[in-house]
Amino acid sequence: MNYDLEMEKQMAKLHEGDELLLHACCAPCSSAVLERLSNFFKITIFYYNPNITNKDEYHKRVLEVKKFISEFKTKYAISFIEGKYDPDRFFAISKGLENEPERGRRCYKCYKLRLEETARVASSLGYRNFCTTLTLSPYKNSNWLNEIGSELNKKYESNYLYSDFKKKNGYKRSIELSHEYNLYRQDYCGCIFSFKEKLEKEQSKKESM
Repeated sequence: MNYDLEMEKQMAKLHEGDELLLHACCAPCSSAVLERLSNFFKITIFYYNPNITNKDEYHKRVLEVKKFISEFKTKYAISFIEGKYDPDRFFAISKGLENEPERGRRCYKCYKLRLEETARVASSLGYRNFCTTLTLSPYKNSNWLNEIGSELNKKYESNYLYSDFKKKNGYKRSIELSHEYNLYRQDYCGCIFSFKEKLEKEQSKKESM
């Protein structure tokens, strides 16, 4: 399925100024997504990422998102909600999958954890629509994310907005905006497992030189 086209079909049936709760993983991914959606939706950023193991790294990414939305000019003002920082929830769903490679089953469960909390909050606060910036990253499985979102439609009242923000050079645009706004671009997902995998790849590269 072309999820970018599906999003456009959905938006054609909505009204400009509708509210959207947008799960954000980081400022760079948020940048291009907000540029694309903020002239249509009244957006509230929902920052919920218990997968980020290091507390200082977590807060650094929170501040970068807040910095960007304070500087980025949009038709409708962007609001911000920070979810509970609870790494234990991530470790609970990761149990038994600690040695899975990045983009494996552990990541699927992580997507589901973050998207379901977004859907729950959207539904409880009365947001008509919810979505995630995660589909912008070429390192994230957009099919999984959209399949999870579609399933959550059956459980919660808020409507999941399909997306594949990599389309239309979305990822490239996020890099450009990151440079323009001097945003911190992290080089790993955030969890301790992705951090260890990054270090192992760096070490392997040094040894092969």
